[in-house]
Amino acid sequence: MKLLSLNVSLARAVQIRGRSVMTGIGKRAVEGPVNVNALGLEGDEQADLSVHGGLSKAVYAYPSEHYPFWQTVRAQARVSLWDEPLPPGMMGENLTLEGLLEKDVCVGDVLRFPDCELAVSEPRFPCFKFNAAMGFEQASKLMFANGWCGFYLSVRVAGTLRAGHAFEVIAGPREVGIVELFRSRASSLKRS
Repeated sequence: MKLLSLNVSLARAVQIRGRSVMTGIGKRAVEGPVNVNALGLEGDEQADLSVHGGLSKAVYAYPSEHYPFWQTVRAQARVSLWDEPLPPGMMGENLTLEGLLEKDVCVGDVLRFPDCELAVSEPRFPCFKFNAAMGFEQASKLMFANGWCGFYLSVRVAGTLRAGHAFEVIAGPREVGIVELFRSRASSLKRS
């Protein structure tokens, strides 16, 4: 398992549906080591702390294995070219990971990097800002349908991260899986 890309952004105003909203979803890859503290990565911001950020959602990770799917559906929606690769961070993630899918992750699992430990806390739930970043209105629905949500991490041991770092997963209590929790909360959102 490997950290392919480390991505950050500052919150900024963007136009979505004719109104100005603050967002930190436009993450871009950074080179070199990045400091990680209890509230996340140095140089990264979240605009809406009611749904992103804080101690339990300090860092957001997303599997690179889903990127080809998103590239294809964006091309089908005619918001990008068929051969136009998506840049790391496009899903709004801080960590673009290789080798670790949501179906294999449980709340409480720990990702141990050479100089940092991050604990899995919960799945990510997409909103209208995700649709805007992807360029088409059905993006959130596709994320819900596939369960390809990625997951939030709390910082267990502060340190540094660098793209290219290998990591291992230390199993937690293995009581609640990320996909199971995502689907459970998604169905309760549909009922409300």
